[in-house]
Amino acid sequence: MVAKNLPFTKEQLEQIIDEYGSPFHIYDEQAIRTNARRLIKAFAWAPEFKEYFAVKATPNPYLLKVLREEGFGADCSSLAELILAEKAGICEENIMLTSNDTPAEEYEKARALGAIINLDDISHIVYLENYVGLPEMLSFRYNPGPLRAGGNAIIGNPEESKYGLTREQLFQAYRIAQAKGVHRFGIHTMVISNELDPTYFIETAKMMFDLVAEIYRELGIRIELVNLGGGIGIPYRPEEAAVDLEFVGRGIREVYEDKIVANNLYPLKLAMECGRMITGPHGYLVAKVLHKKEIYRDYIGLDASMANLMRPAIYGAYHHITVMGKEDWPLDHIYDVTGSLCENNDKFAVQRPLPRVDIGDIIVIHDTGAHGHAMGFNYNGKLRSAELLLKPEGRVELIRRAETLEDHFATLDFSGL
Repeated sequence: MVAKNLPFTKEQLEQIIDEYGSPFHIYDEQAIRTNARRLIKAFAWAPEFKEYFAVKATPNPYLLKVLREEGFGADCSSLAELILAEKAGICEENIMLTSNDTPAEEYEKARALGAIINLDDISHIVYLENYVGLPEMLSFRYNPGPLRAGGNAIIGNPEESKYGLTREQLFQAYRIAQAKGVHRFGIHTMVISNELDPTYFIETAKMMFDLVAEIYRELGIRIELVNLGGGIGIPYRPEEAAVDLEFVGRGIREVYEDKIVANNLYPLKLAMECGRMITGPHGYLVAKVLHKKEIYRDYIGLDASMANLMRPAIYGAYHHITVMGKEDWPLDHIYDVTGSLCENNDKFAVQRPLPRVDIGDIIVIHDTGAHGHAMGFNYNGKLRSAELLLKPEGRVELIRRAETLEDHFATLDFSGL
């Protein structure tokens, strides 16, 4: 079993808790930078490779700024995410807006920023034209349906997914857009999430490169940019292996040379929109044990809840847990690790072997750097926790303060009661 290492000690966490309280999410900046550089290096062979970081994974402008410094762009899916990218200094075609039931104001902001607009449906061409006008470049999201096996509980099977255009619609969309004066084109797909099989991404590239070649043969349109999506998983369980990015890069290069270079479609820009694999392994939810309960099962109650991390509750997802200071103790107790929401699925772990846990212990929940704080909510009046950044030199920076009751009640007017 591979160890789940931590970038801080119990003593360091005690000092951080003394200053900022708990719970909180904390991110390891140096590890994120190292991970980002590894992805860029794996695709250094590709012309103008661009990683559009999936803002939804960790929507914090301080982290976006770190990734911009590493050469990343931003994959956005809402007005707020567009603004976050802008605040972090990301603009123009370093932003890709992937449409999903998108209102006009989001298209307006994307046009103002000069972002690449990636349409999710053929009907959105006319909608975009009527409300904000057509840009010189458009991209379309392809849903291969039964032509591509895959999908999972997170993103759904392609045939059941609400996203993208069918193959027939895709060709029609390019014809319509070209006739309306669009002269630069991209194409995008996203058919899997949290996948650990590296060959899946190579097969997706093969599918997309074949499609690019066919679009050129049938329509005479040279696709400028292929966005292969994200979906690269992370090893949430200690026994799992991380995706070999170098293997993926080499495999996609071979397919690129066979299907793009050999067919005179070079240079074709490549892009990805990874989120989880960039920040996920390098974020942690830190909490303290408030209560222990012994009834039909033994329960450990934390000062965090699924409002801080909902993946275990909605997906049954595994997140590794470390009891600080007891890393070498035997795992001779079985606990459900819970939060305080009035929901029975408010559990971070179910029947998890752990060392003996005591009230006051510091608990670290691993791999929460993506879709952790971002998916938080205020049910039961729970307040969103702080986000902290562990800097390369060892100091800690507050990059989002914890919510207060004043924040929570800010949209209510009590004067009329």
